[in-house]
Amino acid sequence: MTTSTFIKKPKRLRRLREGPFGDHLELFSARLLAEGHCQQSAWRNIRVVDDFGRWLTRKGIHVNDIDEAMVARYMAFRVRYRHPFLSDRPALNRFLAVLREAELIGSPRPCRLSVHEQIVADFMHHLREQGGFAPRTIITHLPTLRRFLAEHCKHGQRDFYRLAAADVVSFVAHHAPHQSTRSTSRTCWTLRSFLRYLRYKDLIEIDLASAVPSVRTWRFASLPKYLTPGEVQKVLRAIDRRTALGRRDYAVLLLLARLGLRASEVTTLCLQDIDWQSGLLTIRGKGRQRAQMPLPSEVGGAIADYLQHGRPRSESRRVFLREWAPHIGFASAASVTMIARVALERAEIDTPRKGAHLFRHTLATRLLRSGASLTQIGQLLRHHSHDSTRIYAKVDVAALRGLAMRWPGGVS
Repeated sequence: MTTSTFIKKPKRLRRLREGPFGDHLELFSARLLAEGHCQQSAWRNIRVVDDFGRWLTRKGIHVNDIDEAMVARYMAFRVRYRHPFLSDRPALNRFLAVLREAELIGSPRPCRLSVHEQIVADFMHHLREQGGFAPRTIITHLPTLRRFLAEHCKHGQRDFYRLAAADVVSFVAHHAPHQSTRSTSRTCWTLRSFLRYLRYKDLIEIDLASAVPSVRTWRFASLPKYLTPGEVQKVLRAIDRRTALGRRDYAVLLLLARLGLRASEVTTLCLQDIDWQSGLLTIRGKGRQRAQMPLPSEVGGAIADYLQHGRPRSESRRVFLREWAPHIGFASAASVTMIARVALERAEIDTPRKGAHLFRHTLATRLLRSGASLTQIGQLLRHHSHDSTRIYAKVDVAALRGLAMRWPGGVS
């Protein structure tokens, strides 16, 4: 029995099997076992599901009638009369998924969206279907769009015809002082996209996209931040590779430092992307592009060590998995960024920027100083434009010194 894997006491096990969800407990326990839950985590999941079933019995609600709305009602009760854990709602959602897989309950009912949520959903669908944007690109529009709707379109579509150029300019001017230049530039990008969408749908009479002000940004004004080779080695040596977590983080950091991968590319790396025979790695890059890169022996050895001695059992095809159950791939690139940040802090590296992209800049800078051309660096980093690579020319101080004009009259 799967449930007995987690519940050892016969009396407690018998009580659970006699409960309202006793017939479905084995399916739920099998799901917990497949996801890699420990005994304590599984017990918390099973206990909240059992309590949910007893609450439904007191209310006279049959198991076939439960859905997300019923879970929300129970969670309100649990917050008031129980001591809830953060894992309670995910446990109940997991139980609903098990019941749906067994066709014991119907599909989730479509929730009724608010006026603003419907506008956002329609715009996202337009970007995905008509613009071909990737989900992670679409998400970047949401904060600005929701803020703009809340401030200037409180009543939904009927406020679109009242929009004027002054509203667009005032929105940007109001928020610009509280944002960085790049954030303000992204705000303007979102507004232009959304206003073009409104004109395309005939929801406004004139094209207001041209009213969005331009934000002057000096693309090459700053120098890319990077680490020295000694600092990179210090970061790698600070990782405890005796643990499963250390093996995972070490392999992740080697991919960042030796191949210059982006955080999103490490996140989406799958088992089938590694060709061990040919020593090649397939990268899922920006713009839904794929590229093959050579797999250095040092990086391949670290990945193999993690796969053999650190990676939990999972049905997921992602190379790198969460440490805690459920053992699935990272939810976003932010997880890789956090791995890099923690590693830098552990090594006591004092740098203004602590993220995954710092290692990408470091690799490009090291290659440039080793004699590699900007074209070669751009090919390795998979840049679509030479302008993206050109920024690294500024860190080659020795080469730039030969281009500098002599100061008239010399130096006194």
